[in-house]
Parts: sequence; C-alpha cells; structure tokens
Amino acid sequence: MMKVEDEIYGQFEVAPVLKELINSAPVQRLKNVHQGGAIFLVNPAIKHTRYEHSIGVLFLVKYFGGGIEEQIAALLHDVSHTAFSHVADYVFENGNEDYHETIFNEVISRSEIPLILNKYGFDIATLTCNDYTILERELPDLCADRVDYTLRDLYHAKLIDKADVQKFLKELSVQGGYLVVKSEKAGNWIKEQFQRLNDAYFKKPEHIYANLQLAQLIKDALDKKLLQKSDLLCNDFEVLHKLEAHDFGRQKLNEIKTLTNFKQFSAKGGAERFKQRTLHPSVMI
Repeated sequence: MMKVEDEIYGQFEVAPVLKELINSAPVQRLKNVHQGGAIFLVNPAIKHTRYEHSIGVLFLVKYFGGGIEEQIAALLHDVSHTAFSHVADYVFENGNEDYHETIFNEVISRSEIPLILNKYGFDIATLTCNDYTILERELPDLCADRVDYTLRDLYHAKLIDKADVQKFLKELSVQGGYLVVKSEKAGNWIKEQFQRLNDAYFKKPEHIYANLQLAQLIKDALDKKLLQKSDLLCNDFEVLHKLEAHDFGRQKLNEIKTLTNFKQFSAKGGAERFKQRTLHPSVMI
C-alpha cells in the first residue's frame, strides 16, 4: 500500500495498482497543469493543479465506498487534460467544455496506462464504465468530481478553510449509489458556495481575461506555427517555454500577466460567454 497526502483531506492509503498509476508519466504530468487554466498568470497564489484534483477525487470515491475500478477511473478521469486545462476548449471553440474527453481514449492508448492496468487484471474499459455514480453525475447533482473541485477551488481562493471542508464531508453520505447531503442546511450551504465560486472565482473578470487572452495567444501561435497541436499535451510550463522563445509570445504573455488592455476587455462583458451552473443536491431520506 502507498500513503498519499492531500492538502485538504489529509493522508490516505491506496492499492498497488493506484500507486503505480500515480507514479506514471501521464498522471505526474498533471502536477504541472493548473486546475484554473491561466488564472495563475494573473494571480500566482492560485496555483493548484489537475494532479491535486485527481488525487482529491480518488480520495472521495474511496472514502465514500467506491470500488477499486471506480477509484482507478477517479484518478485518471482528467489525465487527458491539455496544458492550461479548459483553455483548450476556448482555443478549439468547444462549447461543451469537454475537449479533454474527446481525446481521452487516444491519450490513454498512447501511454503506459494500459500496460499497468493489464498487469493488475484491469483493462481500459474500466475507465469508461457508466456505472460510477459516486465519481460522476450531471448537474445539478453532487458527485466526487464536482465536490472536489468546488471545495478545492474555494479553499485556494481563500473563500473557505480546511475546517469548512471537513465539516461538509461529514454532511455527505451515499444513498442508492449517489452522493447526497444529510440535511437541507448542508444542501443550502454547498449550493450557496457553488454559486459563490462561480461568481467570485470562475467569473472574476481578471480570471476570464487571463483564460481567454491565453486562448487567443495559443490560437495565434498555432496559426503562426510557433506551436503544434501536439504541444498542448505537454504541461503548462513546457508550453510557456515554447511561447516565450518568440518575441510575439513573450510580449503577449507579458500583456496577460500585467493585465494590459484589461479595461477594454472587461467592458466587452467576457463573463457573458460562460454558462450559468447551479447545484441542487439531493437530501438523504
């Protein structure tokens, strides 16, 4: 068994197959892929990663009784995220914000992950089963993925603290295979926090500016052949290095970091491009 440390949940143990998957190159790459896309360029304090989120989702699935297959799927659910996470959706104009899902099978098949799974008696079908109801549910329901990014983003944005995280975990349970809250009060709390996250974090003008401006820079860099599409399967810092190797990219990145033209951008109402999302957690009967 391997002990894993998570910043907001603490230490927990994982099975040997998960240990090997965690140490694999595709999962380790996520340590340098920021959860918030380009937000760290304008707010360096917000620097948590897809790796941290993946470990967190694994923890929640295990904590709430998900089997080993669901734990594997939880760990690997975001392994195909490109550099800067959802920025790729804006680059490729993917309105469903699921570009990483469209390339998931390709990324997995070209990695060592199938060999690791086979070694322990699993195969890649393990990753795409639709029966993992703790891991993933459509809005407005709760699921491990949604609970983790909500709590983690709130925590790193300093909108809640670790005590809030631990208190809410005690208010969660599984009923009929689905995550539910134990009380209306807990449901209202996470619903309000989710709305707060959307308004104060995702839709914060500076954050929208960073993500959309970086998306435009990457589009231009692809057009100018300064980047290849395959480069986006590297990590954030590798892509930044390629952009900074050219005067054009270096100048545009500096404009993003210094919020150049932010006032003009903000006046155009960038937040209107983002869909409204709400939570309506089911309450345990």
